[in-house]
Amino acid sequence: MRKAEPVVDKNSAEDPAKVGRLKQIRMVGSLINQQNPKALPIVFGSAAAIIVVFVLVGLLTGLAGFLIPLGVLLGLTAAMLLFSQFARSAQYSAIEGQPGAAAAVMQSMRGNWTVTPAVTANRNMDVVHRTVGRPGVILVGEGAPSRLAGLLAAEKKKTARVAHDVPIYEFQVGNEKGQIPVSKLQRKIMRLPRTLRPTAVSDLNSRLKALQPAMQMPKGPLPKGARQPRMPRPKVR
Repeated sequence: MRKAEPVVDKNSAEDPAKVGRLKQIRMVGSLINQQNPKALPIVFGSAAAIIVVFVLVGLLTGLAGFLIPLGVLLGLTAAMLLFSQFARSAQYSAIEGQPGAAAAVMQSMRGNWTVTPAVTANRNMDVVHRTVGRPGVILVGEGAPSRLAGLLAAEKKKTARVAHDVPIYEFQVGNEKGQIPVSKLQRKIMRLPRTLRPTAVSDLNSRLKALQPAMQMPKGPLPKGARQPRMPRPKVR
């Protein structure tokens, strides 16, 4: 007697990874829409405009078989790039002004960076974060400029005792005079000259381990009580 074949639920057989990616895109899209309601129409409109232009040109020139697929490819590519840019801007807007925003940005940077959040702080919750990479040591402060100046100077002096001749950079993140907006911090760090070799960076990290942080901070801020989704972004390096 022939055995009955098991009934396969197509919904349950759906790829979990694919479901996760779609859910992530929906979450990021929702975040973008909250921060900038015009962003998603621009994304879809740009893609549609590119596709329509290539379709019309293809029909008029008799090259539809070549230009229509090319237009679809270019339209989707443009939509992905715009979506990524709007997502990055929305994320920065969501975390700006929250404690730990600078640390969250540094922890999301591509490349070999060693980030130590809140290596020092004061009673007013002004904090200094440290990241180490090929440019050297980067100290990033969050808080009031008048209080951060002394906090950064003290941390730089302490770091210099073990860093020796390694360059030490100081930045303040915020919207006051002399500070860097959190949205520009990553670009600022990435543009620093790479003066250290990987072996020197590893040795520097070993020496800096002796400097214990004054307090522990969360790895990154949560925007308004919601879990912060990771942004899909094209590879740049």
